Amino acid sequence: MKNIIKMGSAFIGIIVGAGFASGQEILQYFTSFGLLGIAGAIISTALFAYLGMTLTRLGSRMRTTSHKEVIYKISGRYLGVIVDYIIIFTLFGVGAVMIAGAGSNLNQQFGLPPFVGSLLMVVLVFLTILLNVDKVVGVIGSITPFLIISVIGVSVYCLATMGDATFTALDSVATKVPTTLPNWFISSINYVSFNIAVGASMALVMGGAEKNEKTAAWGGFVGGLSLGILILLSHLAIFSRIDIAADSDLPMLAIMNDISPILATFMAFILYGMIFNTAVSMFYAFGARFIPIGTKKFKGFVFITLIIGFCLSFVGFKNLVAYFYPLIGYIGLFLVGALIYASFKLPAKVRR
Repeated sequence: MKNIIKMGSAFIGIIVGAGFASGQEILQYFTSFGLLGIAGAIISTALFAYLGMTLTRLGSRMRTTSHKEVIYKISGRYLGVIVDYIIIFTLFGVGAVMIAGAGSNLNQQFGLPPFVGSLLMVVLVFLTILLNVDKVVGVIGSITPFLIISVIGVSVYCLATMGDATFTALDSVATKVPTTLPNWFISSINYVSFNIAVGASMALVMGGAEKNEKTAAWGGFVGGLSLGILILLSHLAIFSRIDIAADSDLPMLAIMNDISPILATFMAFILYGMIFNTAVSMFYAFGARFIPIGTKKFKGFVFITLIIGFCLSFVGFKNLVAYFYPLIGYIGLFLVGALIYASFKLPAKVRR
């Protein structure tokens, strides 16, 4: 049970980065569709639980240390190349978005120049990547419970203090929030596809570190289900305070500031920690795809990619979430299709 919870918590930590923890993803993917966003969140929850279970199970079965071997095994020689490069593109791109999100976080709450928060994130990620994979998983998982408690707390407070306001009345306000997604159903599928593309590589590596396939599968399931519940709670919280959250780069932080500036400061550190989680996962898995983990070349490679990511972060966090994330979601459908197929036709176990 301990390993299941640890893996489930780490899975959430991989997915929950700047976009989710800040509320910007939830605002654009779910709250912008108002009441229909609730249905979208339920669909996403079911898919996250199923695909999370599939990823960690595949990783454990094949004892993988990189996503490459699994992807080619389940996708075939030609489709495998497409899926592999989708993941590579996603890992690096989302890593850059996380660096941008770190800058936005400290800028919105403390007024620091965005590059300060971004540069600090680069330093912290590099120092963490010097550790081994077990320690990385431990670091990722240890911060996640604080976010879960915060999201649940904010959501309960927002729902309990709505007063005479109703979601039906707020629906017209929420649906005016700009989004690049066409409708609530495609948005819910795109959101899962995007996040699976983001988390697949590290989830496979985590699964590969767990010898018990059943434990790995349950860890992924628990992580995916819990993630879906957090999505629904975040959506309801932002929906209930849409007048405050609509124009903010970090809607959840804006809501917290409205509740209590002291709590908002605490929340800012939690958000920064979750951004850190995903940044570590992205750059660690990106490096592992090309260079053996733990070597000097691996550390040097990651350092160079972090510097490039820092430069790209100047494009801006909100713009990157609005346009880059949906793009990944659409092309990530190749990976989702391959995973669903693999869940019915598992590859043979690898003995090591």
